[in-house]
Amino acid sequence: HVQLVESGGGLVQAGGSLRLSCGSSSGHTGRMYCMAWFRLAPGKEREGVVALASDGSTWYADSVKGRFTVSGDNAGNSYLQMNNLKPEDTAMYYCAVEFGASISWFEHDFDNWGQGTQVTVS
Repeated sequence: HVQLVESGGGLVQAGGSLRLSCGSSSGHTGRMYCMAWFRLAPGKEREGVVALASDGSTWYADSVKGRFTVSGDNAGNSYLQMNNLKPEDTAMYYCAVEFGASISWFEHDFDNWGQGTQVTVS
C-alpha cells in the first residue's frame, strides 16, 4: 500500500495560480501506473480532474483544460499546476495512484489516496 501526502493548497484570488504536490512513499520506476487528481466540492460528488499514466497519456476534465497541467516523476510524486483559477475550482483536492493500471479518471479504479489539500478561490 502506498502512502500519499498532498501539499500546496491554500487561498488564492481568482486568476491566480497554485501548484499542488503529491508525495509518494513508493517510486514508480519500471511499473505501469496511473496517477490522478480528484476534487470534492461542497454539495457535489468527487470528480476526476486530471490523470497521467506511465505510457505518457494524459486526461483533463473539460473544466480545467488549458488551465491545469499534471506532471509526475519516477519517484512517485505528482504535481498539479493550476493557473487562472476560478471560484468554481474551490474544493478539496486529492491525489491517487494505481499500479498495473492504464489511464483512468474514475475513483473506483484507485486504491491509494492521499488525505487531501484544500484549495479556495475567492
